[in-house]
Amino acid sequence: MNRYLLMCVLPLALAACSKPPQDAPAVAAAASTQAPAAVADVPTLSSYHWQLSEAKDAQGKRIDALFVSTDKPLQLDFIDGRLGVSNSCNRMSGAYAIQRDQVNVEPMAATQLACADAKLMALDREAGQRLEGTLTFEQANDTLTLTTASGDTLVFKGQPTAEIRYGVPGETMFLEVAAQTKPCSHPLIPDAQCLQVREVRYDDQGLKNGGDGAFENFYSNIQGYTHEPGIRNVLRVKRYTLKHPPADGSSLAYELDMAVESESQTP
Repeated sequence: MNRYLLMCVLPLALAACSKPPQDAPAVAAAASTQAPAAVADVPTLSSYHWQLSEAKDAQGKRIDALFVSTDKPLQLDFIDGRLGVSNSCNRMSGAYAIQRDQVNVEPMAATQLACADAKLMALDREAGQRLEGTLTFEQANDTLTLTTASGDTLVFKGQPTAEIRYGVPGETMFLEVAAQTKPCSHPLIPDAQCLQVREVRYDDQGLKNGGDGAFENFYSNIQGYTHEPGIRNVLRVKRYTLKHPPADGSSLAYELDMAVESESQTP
């Protein structure tokens, strides 16, 4: 059994739970009324998932190493003073600070999982070396442009977060997802496989509070999370109560906030 922990991220993940959620409608209104500007503001940055759409070096050549999966582009999230990077091999996260038209990103912590795809493994290095340090940025509505000191230009398109889409603040919680799925009965999906999930609680020191409950079938999806068989994860997620749930669906929606613990489990 090999275990990998984001020990420096977990306390920050817990601290974020004590912060009151933003008023989603107010943030949405601010985002919709913002005029194109060179300087982004934190509430607007955190209202989007930023997905890489273009990347060129100082000579104007496309940086192919940053485009590994067409359906899962490199994604940035600005959450609680930290920049999160996902859709690479490992999840990365580092504190950031904004000053005028520059953002400074401190060295990032990361999970330490090995990926079979060599290009996906290399994406961690290629993204990390461009996103750490001081970058110049420009935001115009749902487009964010970052320029590195060496002249690389990265353009990201914004996808509204769940708070914006659902119009309600989310409840922060922690879910432990077992390494393997199990068959689960579903009238609409023959041979369905369900994530095995249980809720995790922590005390103020970051220690698990109380005994572990039993894993149960999880019939919903966690937006932004792709399960890898053999990998156990503890996820910080946002849970939303839908105002108008579908007639044949759940009244709850879940979205991945960040992975705080990952463990590779071999049979």
